[in-house]
Amino acid sequence: MAIEILQNCSLFASLDNKNIESILSLTDYGITTYTRDQIISTEGEVCDKIGIVLEGNIEVKKIYPLGKSITVAKLQPNDIFGEVILFSNMKDYPSTIVSCDSSKVLYITKKDIIYIMEHYPIIMSNLLNVLSTKILTLNKKLRNLSYENMRQKIADFLLSEYKKHNSVYLELKISRKEMAELLGVTRPSLSRELALMKSHNIIDYHKSTIKINNLQLLEDCLF
Repeated sequence: MAIEILQNCSLFASLDNKNIESILSLTDYGITTYTRDQIISTEGEVCDKIGIVLEGNIEVKKIYPLGKSITVAKLQPNDIFGEVILFSNMKDYPSTIVSCDSSKVLYITKKDIIYIMEHYPIIMSNLLNVLSTKILTLNKKLRNLSYENMRQKIADFLLSEYKKHNSVYLELKISRKEMAELLGVTRPSLSRELALMKSHNIIDYHKSTIKINNLQLLEDCLF
């Protein structure tokens, strides 16, 4: 395993290769390789360790009885999963985790995580930061669900991107399908609403770029 990969992982933030190597030596970590479309964990399975993606791409999916599924999250190298469940009263995975392509995941048990936090307080600080960030992200999703119509959801998303980049030109890094899943709407409905907002001169768009034509009109969509 290349220790350098973990330098960009939020759990090991501010630590150099030597420190990361020392920390891992205190644990009985394991690395598992998965193939394309292989299930990593199923909904309801007991979570007893943290997973760190080393290679490949992974999706967290909510799979319904008739086979339909919604992608809840996409994980890339250095992303973490399982940490929220591991330190909560809920012991089971609430969703199914699937390997999108050939991937590798490093696992550290709860017992080892607690042990290294005792010896390296920075790991505790980093983990708290990870958990806090996920809570804020969840709050954002809950706020989105509170909106009464699709235009409000789209406006809130675009205004958040505007604040993040301080530009009316938004180069989105997600597809229309991913955007629809993020907002909890269907892709055709999203496309229709974006077209309506364009016809009202609120926005303009081409492929992955969206331009906010009128910031005031976009804000007014929320009220």
